[in-house]
Amino acid sequence: MSLLLNLVYLVVLICLSPWLLIRSLRTGRYRRNLREKLIGPRNPSVDPARPIAWFHGVSVGEVHLLRQVVRAFRERHADWQVVISATTDTGLAEAHKHFADLPVIPYPFDFSWSVRRAIRAANPRLIVLAESELWPNFLRAANRAGVPVAVVNGRMSPRTFRRYSKVARLARRLLFDRVALFAMQSETYARNLRSLGVDPGRVHVTGSVKYDGVVADRGNPKTRGLAESLAIAPSNLVWLAGSTHDPEERIVVGVYGRLRSRFPNLRLILVPRAPERFDEVAQLVEQSGLSCVRRSRLTAQPVPSEAVILIDTMGELSAAWGLATIGFTGGSLNEKRGGQSMIEPAGLGVPVMFGPHTWNFRDAVAGLLEAGGAIVVQDAAELEREAARLLSDADVCRRMGDAARAFVEKQQGATARTIDMLDTIIAPAPRLP
Repeated sequence: MSLLLNLVYLVVLICLSPWLLIRSLRTGRYRRNLREKLIGPRNPSVDPARPIAWFHGVSVGEVHLLRQVVRAFRERHADWQVVISATTDTGLAEAHKHFADLPVIPYPFDFSWSVRRAIRAANPRLIVLAESELWPNFLRAANRAGVPVAVVNGRMSPRTFRRYSKVARLARRLLFDRVALFAMQSETYARNLRSLGVDPGRVHVTGSVKYDGVVADRGNPKTRGLAESLAIAPSNLVWLAGSTHDPEERIVVGVYGRLRSRFPNLRLILVPRAPERFDEVAQLVEQSGLSCVRRSRLTAQPVPSEAVILIDTMGELSAAWGLATIGFTGGSLNEKRGGQSMIEPAGLGVPVMFGPHTWNFRDAVAGLLEAGGAIVVQDAAELEREAARLLSDADVCRRMGDAARAFVEKQQGATARTIDMLDTIIAPAPRLP
């Protein structure tokens, strides 16, 4: 089976190589750490006499949620060492930033030789995958090495469930039966796994770790520093559109342009999801007739009050949410994305709006709507109407924000439950069939 998978991967890679080359030349992606991903990473700097736990996050979001999981794991297991990996360039950059005292390695491509060398180099006693990233050769190599694999903060959207349902038996054989523990965000996701025939004894509901990682203090140093850099005054109304995708920036900028006449002290902050779209979004703003101030190019000149602020740096969205009077979370007016997390702004007491396409966060959306802490908008017209309503009524805005924060606080505790579940598979390390 490994040989067949290797052949399939090679054929796909060859077919995609022209597109990948063009994308690489345009964006600079796919070139970093290519050798290590192809043949396996170098040996991380670890003490071979101590047990090692390997934690993996695909990209920035997964690396962020691993921060509290890794911190709690290290507090409980001080004798263990931890190795971090990520798949994307931005994920690796965030891992180096937030885990500066730990070895960080690129996650290997799923060729049999790459994953065997990676597991041999890291020599883990436990592998922890954040949310997903199940690859058959990697899981097979981990099983053959006797290393238990756990999925934490797991989720399975309706779309993913439908795809797996078509090949349930094959998916169990190649993927699910090779995972020792699924610590899922919700009963809905856990039920989807069980419906695919996964052993219920390996599926547990621990809640979403993302609630535990929320910074609830708007007065934190990073937010204060960002407010000073961007010339955001306490009297300003701030609308932040975070983790946006095409065409959401165009929609938000259009609405902002119309709202400015009614709310002269309104400021707009845009934070696109994908770094390779920063230039595109900056050009879009300027074409709309508004000036654009890019965070990465701030000078000593004062920031114009009417300018759209583009956060084109990594790792500052959390601090920026602390500035928001109202928020919009992206990937939700684009029917292909399934939404981006609205948990962070909710925890900071930001009344948050999002579109109807939020299947990636179905439980969070349902809870926030029931609590009265969020609003679903169907299109640009409804987004403009609801934004104007919130901006014109401070009491409604405050009540919504308080409700959102209270909902998030009630969901916390998933990190401790996750560590408890990891403890059940650590020793002795079982070898799965």
